[in-house]
Amino acid sequence: MSARFSTRFCRKCLTLSLSVEQMSRFANMTNPDYKFAEKYGFSKGHPVGVQEAADRIAADMLQSGHYINFIETLIMVDSKGYMGKRYAIRGLDDAIGDVIQAGYSYDSATGTFFEDQSKQITRNWGRLLEGDERPMAAMRLDIAGNSVLVKNNPKQLVDKTYNELREIINDAVVSRFGRLWIWDGDGALGVFMLGDHSRCAIFAGIEILNKMFVYNKTENRLKAPINLRISVHSGDIVYTDNETKCMKGDVVRTAVNLESKAAAPNSLAISESLAMSQEQSLIDIFSDSKNIKNSTDKFRIYLVNQAKN
Repeated sequence: MSARFSTRFCRKCLTLSLSVEQMSRFANMTNPDYKFAEKYGFSKGHPVGVQEAADRIAADMLQSGHYINFIETLIMVDSKGYMGKRYAIRGLDDAIGDVIQAGYSYDSATGTFFEDQSKQITRNWGRLLEGDERPMAAMRLDIAGNSVLVKNNPKQLVDKTYNELREIINDAVVSRFGRLWIWDGDGALGVFMLGDHSRCAIFAGIEILNKMFVYNKTENRLKAPINLRISVHSGDIVYTDNETKCMKGDVVRTAVNLESKAAAPNSLAISESLAMSQEQSLIDIFSDSKNIKNSTDKFRIYLVNQAKN
């Protein structure tokens, strides 16, 4: 991230619009571990020039990986204010344009940036740092009877078919601004963070099931159809590049549990807590709540061959 931004427009915003105390406070809002005065050993009452503070804070936000978040903080205080006070951040449009020029898209409705998928697609949406925790939705997918398919078909044909399956899954995930975090041959984990991430995950799962229904009828050359089990659950997920750690998170483990214990072949299971947050017209395509065996967790299930839409 550090090579993409000049910070010139950010520094200009800070210098023209905020006092040293204000820019320091907003930097701390962005990164609670950041303490401007302590970092540079400034004692209380020590005179620090506005330009010097702006230069140092912008550079620190960039170096720590919090630069985009900092720009979003400035957008927030400009549009909504902070603690009842409005702050007019002069030159903010130029700072926003600088981030867009670096390969990001901007959602003016939410005041947030996300990776421009026409230019690049990365695991962390070009945003998240190791340990960042955000509300997300996890979609777990598994091929039912994978070992039998592998045993009864030529390896070359299995590899080709599974590559086509991966393309179907990846397209459904990425088109809804999700990311395919794990693909292990017979299973996958898609994660959604932007927009209505839970709804995006549900529709990605439905799209995959319906496309695979058609694929099995028209293109599958294996000796048996590919039957998928899919589940979706949402909650706070801690970002990590480590796949082992990723699978140990509570939200992901719940999704895995739903997939393995609740989802039948060619179905999508969603947690009851997730269902309660969705509009009724969407939930109507799912069957009534059921309990997972030996658990108090409830789920709803969507069967591809019983779709009502």
